[in-house]
Amino acid sequence: MTIDDRLLRKALGCFATGITVVTAQDGEGKPVGLTVNAFSSLSLDPPLVLVCLDKRTGCLDAFKNAGSFAIHVLRQDQRELSMTFASKQIDKFANLTVERRETGAPVIPGCLALFDCKTEQVVEGGDHLIFFGRVEHLEHSEAGQPLVYFRGAYAELGTTKLP
Repeated sequence: MTIDDRLLRKALGCFATGITVVTAQDGEGKPVGLTVNAFSSLSLDPPLVLVCLDKRTGCLDAFKNAGSFAIHVLRQDQRELSMTFASKQIDKFANLTVERRETGAPVIPGCLALFDCKTEQVVEGGDHLIFFGRVEHLEHSEAGQPLVYFRGAYAELGTTKLP
């Protein structure tokens, strides 16, 4: 059976995902980054996460060579940050404070959660590369809602609280 790309995208869009910004540094120490929703936990012991980057990503070589990367889970009020890192803008870090944690990967403070990772392994997965990261440092906020993507658009979680 042949799968139509457009129908596959529509079906995959039914799975609500969080929005992340993934950062690394290039060979000159300059921060690079992009918006990614293909992020997942992988293992608690050892602490591993994964992120999938399209092989056409302009800064892919920086991620392959950096040895570390940071995953920032965005808050609902960080839509503009998501759009900046999804754009072709040259300096996505303009007007941002960049910090470093354990691995030296560029960190954008103030996100809902942060995973500072050493690159454990990179494998091919179709038109993407899958980066497995060992979490060396993490941070999270008890307050705030995640920025969510659903059916090709930003969405909001309901306000109902479960017991």
